[in-house]
Amino acid sequence: MKRFLFALSLLSASVANADEQELAGFDRFPVSATHRPSLMQGSIWYPAGTRTYAGFIGKNPLFKGTKGMVGAGMKKGRYPVLLFSHGSGGNMDTLSWMSSELAKRGIIVVGVNHPGSTSGDSSPRRSLQPAERAADLSAALDHLLSDPYFSRFIDEERIVAAGFSLGGASALTLAGVTFDAKAYAEYCSRFEGTAQDCLFFAKGDVDLVSMADGLEESGLDTRIAGVIAIDPGFTYAVDDDSLLETSIPIQVISLGRENLWPATDVGVNGSNLLGKLKNANHVTLSPAHHFTFLAECTERGAKLLKEEQDDPICDDPAGTDRAAIHGRIADSMSAFVLQLK
Repeated sequence: MKRFLFALSLLSASVANADEQELAGFDRFPVSATHRPSLMQGSIWYPAGTRTYAGFIGKNPLFKGTKGMVGAGMKKGRYPVLLFSHGSGGNMDTLSWMSSELAKRGIIVVGVNHPGSTSGDSSPRRSLQPAERAADLSAALDHLLSDPYFSRFIDEERIVAAGFSLGGASALTLAGVTFDAKAYAEYCSRFEGTAQDCLFFAKGDVDLVSMADGLEESGLDTRIAGVIAIDPGFTYAVDDDSLLETSIPIQVISLGRENLWPATDVGVNGSNLLGKLKNANHVTLSPAHHFTFLAECTERGAKLLKEEQDDPICDDPAGTDRAAIHGRIADSMSAFVLQLK
C-alpha cells in the first residue's frame, strides 16, 4: 500500500508540475511500408488541447529528455506537418527538444526511427539509402493522412520535409534531389582521413563504387511543399540535373562557421549547394558545431562517452550555449514552415 501511495503521489506531482507549464502532446504509432519487412516506430508531437499525464521522452543517461502530454487530445485547428528524419545513429525521441518546441508553436511533427541507421541499429552498409529513408517518411505521412483522429487537423497544403545530417539528405531526396555515387566516392577520396561521414563508411568496409547505388534513387513526394535541411550530408554528391526540377522553397541551416565539417559546408568553398539551389535561404548559427543540434546532455553524458570512446557529442565549441542555439533553430524552422501558403 505504501508503494502504491508513493507512486500515486509521484503521479500527482507530475500532473501538478505539468499544469505549471505549456506542454505539447505526444504519441506513438506503427508505420507499415512496402519496402520494409516489419513495422517501423513512428512518433508525433502536436499542439495539445487537453491534459493527460506528463512523461519524459528521450530521457536517458546521456540526454536530459523532454516532457510531453502523452496521448493528449489535440487543440482544435488545422496545422502544417513537419516530417523529420533523424541523423545516422540517432532516433526521434532524442530530438524531442525540437519536436516539442515546434508543436507548441502550432506545427505537427512526425518522425520514424529509420531501420539500419537508428540508435542500436546503425550500419554503414545500410546507411547509403537516403531515398529509402525518404520513403519511410512518405509512409508515415500516408498513415497520418488516413488516421481517423489526426487527419482532421492536417493542413495538406503545408507539408514540409526536414532532417539533420543524413536526415537532411533524406529530406532533400523527398524534394526530388538525387546523388551521384561516383561523385561521392571522389569526395571521400579528396577528404580522406578527415571527413567524418567517409570515416564512418570506411569502418564498415563500404565500397563507395559498388555499394552506393542507393544514392542515385529518387524519393520524390509531390505532397512536400518545402524542405529544411540541417547540416545535410552528401551535398558534394548532389546530381545537378536533379536540381533542375527542384523548385519548392528550401531552408538550409548550418551549425557553426569555423567548426564546419567538410560534409556540411554548403558554401562556395565547400559543395556550393546554396549556389545551385533555385529557391533557398541559408541560416548560419554560431558558435556551434554539428553535434550542437542534438539534445542537451546530462552531467554524466560527456564522461560516459569518453569512457566508451564514442563521438564527443556532448562537447560544444567554446562559448556555445546549446539551449540558446536550439531556440534559434526552432525560431528559424517555425518561421519557414508557418509562412508557407
